[in-house]
Amino acid sequence: MQGTAWFASAAGFALAMSATPGPNNALVAATAANFGLRRSLPQVLGVSVGFPVMLMLVALGAAELLRGAPGLMAALRWVGAAWMVWLAWGIATAAPPAPGAAPGRPMTAMQAALFQWVNPKAWIIAAGAIATYTGGEGGLLGEAVALAALFAIAACGSLLGWAALGAGTARLLRDPAALRWFNRVMAGLLVASLVPVLLG
Repeated sequence: MQGTAWFASAAGFALAMSATPGPNNALVAATAANFGLRRSLPQVLGVSVGFPVMLMLVALGAAELLRGAPGLMAALRWVGAAWMVWLAWGIATAAPPAPGAAPGRPMTAMQAALFQWVNPKAWIIAAGAIATYTGGEGGLLGEAVALAALFAIAACGSLLGWAALGAGTARLLRDPAALRWFNRVMAGLLVASLVPVLLG
């Protein structure tokens, strides 16, 4: 059983990593602004489950495999970055729906879960969490399960906050030009979140 200090530190790390601007938060805010809060919930669920699953798999060996193949990790980082730039371009250039037109389709829960595997920030957080918060008295598996649970809670709470922000902003974005600018800002935030990951 982990001590209180470990839980406090790990929970603080999970909350800080989940709540600060990043690809998942920018995508959820943009989805809620364009499709509404309810239609962004599958994306929230997908990230809240997908990242903890990824964290567990990293703890159980994916990190060791990638450490032994640095070229693969670099390739994964750049492929993920390219895909996120493509997503950002789609958000930035999305035309507001015409009045009475059927709305488009936001990311599904499965797509949001799988997105974690090409999200460079997710890889760095997972590797950092495992390196920092495992190897103690709780054993690798117990500590990884505890970390995954903390991240599930932190991700769900912070993503709901970002979704509410996006949905609340949508009320101010009834003008198509304003919605277009909001989408461009979210796309810019998505691209900006890649800079420290790619330069680090």
